[in-house]
Amino acid sequence: MIRKGFILRDMTPRQIVAELDQHIVGQDKAKRAVAIALRNRWRWQRLADDVRREITPKNIIMIGPTGVGKTEITRRLAKLIGSPFVKVEATRFTEVGYVGRDVESMIRELVDASINLVKQRRRGEVEKDATKNVEERLLDLLVPHEPRQLPRNDENESTTQDEHDARHERTREKFRQMLRTGSLDERQVELTVQQRKIPVQMFSNMGMEQMDVDFQQLFERVMPKQSKDRKVTVKEARRILLEQETESLLDKDAIHDEALRLAEHSGIVFLDEIDKICTSGESGHGGTDVSRQGVQRDLLPIVEGATVNTRYGSIKTDHILFIAAGAFHSSRPADLMPELQGRFPIRVELDDLTKSDFLRILTEPSASITRQYQQLLAVDGIQISFTSDGLAEIAEVAWRVNQSTQNIGARRLHTIMERLLENVSFEGPDASATQISVDCEFVKRQLEEISQDEDLSKFIL
Repeated sequence: MIRKGFILRDMTPRQIVAELDQHIVGQDKAKRAVAIALRNRWRWQRLADDVRREITPKNIIMIGPTGVGKTEITRRLAKLIGSPFVKVEATRFTEVGYVGRDVESMIRELVDASINLVKQRRRGEVEKDATKNVEERLLDLLVPHEPRQLPRNDENESTTQDEHDARHERTREKFRQMLRTGSLDERQVELTVQQRKIPVQMFSNMGMEQMDVDFQQLFERVMPKQSKDRKVTVKEARRILLEQETESLLDKDAIHDEALRLAEHSGIVFLDEIDKICTSGESGHGGTDVSRQGVQRDLLPIVEGATVNTRYGSIKTDHILFIAAGAFHSSRPADLMPELQGRFPIRVELDDLTKSDFLRILTEPSASITRQYQQLLAVDGIQISFTSDGLAEIAEVAWRVNQSTQNIGARRLHTIMERLLENVSFEGPDASATQISVDCEFVKRQLEEISQDEDLSKFIL
């Protein structure tokens, strides 16, 4: 039986890779691996319940240096299918009893992300009714209804009151039209806003996140709400009232139930820097390796399948997809505990970026870094164009600096572009209009001195 509301998009692996290609250059092996994993989830949802219980996701380890697209592939994948997604660093966790975070907190974060996803979808469903209610509440503020007080012996009391109500309704309709056209947006109204004091955090992150949350909720329930009168514009009041009305129309229990199921059946946890918790195998029983082994032992039941308690209810991790990643410069996946290794059967190696990759990153993605800078500087009237030889030179510099200093992958382009356009960004707004052509000579002039000084380039590029 397929539960309504949890169905993934019906996309073939080829279609998924095509979508990822719009944002990420290269790394075809990694894209294929996550595309197949996603399609397997779609297949899994269409199996009979007794079969589904026996099939678990095939978790993935991505191996490659920083900046080559590991995080971006996973993040784009989750966004593409509308799944709850959370990224955590393995170095955040230590074994329970050491100073650090409880590994179960990443599942609670995943549930929080799922709550936000479901709430956003539900908000769209109630938006029409909420907008209608907001309009009525604004009219109540702008045209308050005050029944006319008449002497009790007035024979025409009923008729006069009806006329008074009719006039009020006509006035209200006139204001309704003005409200819809926006002509009343700057008028001031007095709005009563309820506020609730939230107590400060009581515990540190030492495996006590859930206890902290429970105490927070307890205090929220027992502490009285405070009302505050504010004078705001109609435009601002509409925003405040829309939030209030939307929240009042949402069924929180239904949202929490759906979010838990969504996280269980399509949640994705991206576990970065997993190589940092590998044990070297050479340091014996040193304190560092003990801590790393403790983290692995705590991760193992979560990845295998466990029940985690959250403030919204319990969630099983059996069918959550875990994607781990690490550079593995000084360690190997084989240095992980054998039991944990077995829970990540799919291993994908990502390639270092070449000069050709850098050039493609500059031009091919729908929101490439060059387009970002063009749009940013266009706000100040600065028109920037990139020539083919200019782009080639930027790619050459990025690749060369990565080879001679620390290899930070595509992130190198951000530091280079900042340095390249520093003067334009600073001086451009003072000119009435500026047109800049970023060609090979422009790039060499701005970057040659820095890129040639290897010691200085380590800090600037």
